[in-house]
Amino acid sequence: MKKNKIILIGTHNNGKFKEISYLISKDIKKVSPKTLKIKAPKETGKTFQSNSELKANYFYIKSKMISLSDDSGLEVSALNNRPGIFSARWAKKYGNFYKAMKVILSKLSKSKNRKAKFICSLSIKINKKKIITAIGKVNGKISKNIIGNKGFGYDPIFIPIGYKISYGQMSRTQKMKIDHRNIAFKKLKKKLKSNKFFI
Repeated sequence: MKKNKIILIGTHNNGKFKEISYLISKDIKKVSPKTLKIKAPKETGKTFQSNSELKANYFYIKSKMISLSDDSGLEVSALNNRPGIFSARWAKKYGNFYKAMKVILSKLSKSKNRKAKFICSLSIKINKKKIITAIGKVNGKISKNIIGNKGFGYDPIFIPIGYKISYGQMSRTQKMKIDHRNIAFKKLKKKLKSNKFFI
């Protein structure tokens, strides 16, 4: 199969759209559902995978285009792995991501357990029958403060294992080398290659 020339990146999150676009070949045109005026679906899944597949299916049907969707979030060990799949919804609940990060730091103020992980599930809907998914994870810890103004979402409070700086302090190039989304994307590319489909 020849390399696809156009793909819909199924997210309304500008940060995710930029990061996923960065990973995909420059030869491929990336389209946002915002451009097509397609609203986001309700995320009714109970896992990252079920939500990413739900979104990929939804955007494929709505756009009639090959659709790649992401569902990702931050799991904090001391908070019973929350916010998890509710990461974006926590930001909405508390007002924005900055306020949500403040809430997490407050909840961990007396906890010695600061373990956390970022998880990303990427799903691509190629045709009516085929959907392919891959998952990437990065372990780390929650910082004591909000540090850095790069990236997006919860990046300024997540320090990956082996590093002394947060995602929010890293350049895009530095972050993408170790990022959970990049890990998922590499796995997805391998699965797609075995299906003779390339992005």
